[in-house]
Amino acid sequence: MGRTSRKKRSTLANRAIVASVALVLGGGGLVAVNVYASAGEGSWGSPPDRTRNAGRQMSTIDCPDAGIALPDVPEQARPEVDRELAAMDTQITDAYRQFADRKEKIAQDPNLAENSVLGPLRNKRAASLDRIGIAIERNAAQRPQGLNGLAPCSLRADDDDNQGDGQGDGQGGEDGADQGQDGGQDGGQDQGGGDQGADQGADQGQDGGQDGGGDQGGDGGQGGDGGQQGNGPEASDFVDIQSIQPNVARPQNRRGASRGTFTTDCGTNENGKFNPDNVIAAPGVSNGAHHMHDYVGNQATDAFSSDDDLAGGESTCRNQGDKSTYYWPVLRLQNGQDENDVGADGGGKDQNIGEIQTPSQVTLKFVGSPAGKVTAMPRFLRIITGDAKAFVNGDANANASWSCTGFEDRQLKDKYPICPEGSQVVRSFAFQSCWDGQNTDSANHRTHVAFAQDDGRCPNGFRAIPQLVQRIVYDVPPGPGFAVDSFPEQLHKPVTDHGDFINVFDDQLMKKVVSCVNGGRKCR
Repeated sequence: MGRTSRKKRSTLANRAIVASVALVLGGGGLVAVNVYASAGEGSWGSPPDRTRNAGRQMSTIDCPDAGIALPDVPEQARPEVDRELAAMDTQITDAYRQFADRKEKIAQDPNLAENSVLGPLRNKRAASLDRIGIAIERNAAQRPQGLNGLAPCSLRADDDDNQGDGQGDGQGGEDGADQGQDGGQDGGQDQGGGDQGADQGADQGQDGGQDGGGDQGGDGGQGGDGGQQGNGPEASDFVDIQSIQPNVARPQNRRGASRGTFTTDCGTNENGKFNPDNVIAAPGVSNGAHHMHDYVGNQATDAFSSDDDLAGGESTCRNQGDKSTYYWPVLRLQNGQDENDVGADGGGKDQNIGEIQTPSQVTLKFVGSPAGKVTAMPRFLRIITGDAKAFVNGDANANASWSCTGFEDRQLKDKYPICPEGSQVVRSFAFQSCWDGQNTDSANHRTHVAFAQDDGRCPNGFRAIPQLVQRIVYDVPPGPGFAVDSFPEQLHKPVTDHGDFINVFDDQLMKKVVSCVNGGRKCR
């Protein structure tokens, strides 16, 4: 499993490379960054239509998402199911590379896609799905139905995705670290937005990269002309934050709302701990994420960490009662410069290239509910917010929120912000704030927690817990030229941004968190 140490860039160095990163085009500030091939997990439904894209430029392998399709898995079967789901991600990654290597030939001979990419991928997925069915049947009354229908995948064009309707619904609020004290639900639920910018930049930078993928996909190499030679991002993934109207609406506090906050200081990952694992979604699997994660808090976290490992781990948090794990995909400059993971899993081998950026600021704040009091989180509660595969899955579980300092009343969901000189990029996550009262995890890592409803109350059967609101700030050059790590097939789209959290507060500190939040105090 590849490991690397983070490079830090000074503000002066960042500013010096602006000209080499991007050519700004007009008032919208868009740039021709890159376009490349994609492969990914899609929606679960009818068999793929292989004829609808005839004669079009194909750039995505679209597969049903088996993880979403399997919400109920017996506890005893989960380890084997998780391993097979991780194996299916690797199968898609391998197919993506093969598709990229053969893209020009496939454009000339569509039958080549079926014979060399889609057919072998379908067979591998069918074998994994069969093993999943056996594992579940061994521990349940019957085998789940419809697994065979999840095996076939199809090619589609970029413009078949459903992320092209403007800059996206706004999420979050002004200064994501502070907004939560008035309810804390904005970032994950309240959707502002607007439709402007729907096609802004759609015709810029589209042609230069579409046909350039013939021999790039396998090695994650760098380009020599100031841009990434890889699989994204592209011009239309960026929008000038100043062109967006304020779009954040805060929920109204009800009588009895919990208005306090608790902030934990765990640093900015100055020591450079990151890996391509995901102990929540792919426990026991090296490179289960196929992209690098930043870590703050618990330093014992990798794919193989048990709860006991986390409980005994070192923590970067100032209050050592907090040994929680906080992690998210790294952000990289797309400036043609290699990071030292260029040949490693999660890095260049998975099409994640460019210099990793250390955040200038990370704020981790727990806030209350606008509808009432909160109860303590259980120890080792796991929460994933956002969807790492949202580019192909759709935005039902997306929870990305992008903005700029000084403009945080304007939040973007499926665009990266172009910030003016002197303003820094902000990405924030408002995690699910309702818990089912029983489980610390679930088979799809989602159904044991939920977002509050529009009125601020938790759904039936759920109880309010302190809501984690993360705010991560980066001092990167103004304009395009950066992207978060992603699964290769997800094209580094901003909508795929996501955050992960494992609660390892000790009981005494968690009681303090609840007391502060319910008592309306601001605590650290």
